Amino acid sequence: MKWIQILAVSLVALASCRTSATGPYSSPAESARDTSAAEKLNRKAAEFIDTDPSNAESLLREALTKDVFCGPAHNNLGVVFLNQGKLYEAANEFEWARKLLPDSADPRVNLAITMERAGRTEDAFRSYLAALEVAPESVSAMQGAAAIVIRDSREEPRLSSWLRTISLHGDEAGWRDWAQSKRLTAASR
Repeated sequence: MKWIQILAVSLVALASCRTSATGPYSSPAESARDTSAAEKLNRKAAEFIDTDPSNAESLLREALTKDVFCGPAHNNLGVVFLNQGKLYEAANEFEWARKLLPDSADPRVNLAITMERAGRTEDAFRSYLAALEVAPESVSAMQGAAAIVIRDSREEPRLSSWLRTISLHGDEAGWRDWAQSKRLTAASR
């Protein structure tokens, strides 16, 4: 009978250790998350993404330590990795951000860019379309999707609309000029 009591106590102790253990994939208690600090660190890191990526990465990792569910920090860390050519790491961060920011086109567009750089054009195209599903007005998603359609000579009924939008609202003059020239080429056929 004594060994049954020892076994029961051991099982209870083991179960309590298991539920209180923390690790990179455990869900932190709401009280353990510091969302405000994570957001502040993310904003600070955004200032350094282009000028000091090492500092940005450090700040973003600190932000995610404060709150692993900070979607913008995952997205920005993905941008840092993408700029460093770390495509696998970037894709992983954009996947996190995509799940945490269901109404944002940014992580989907960034994932698409990552997939394109990895030579996975079909996955990239699907990601651009996913971005357009959550944000139909996303010019950057239209730009990426239209570029793939034209480069791969795909049939796409939305292409004309995308090119019109890009030619008027493209992110840069180069995109606007590109879209206008593609519209003129299509019209002359």
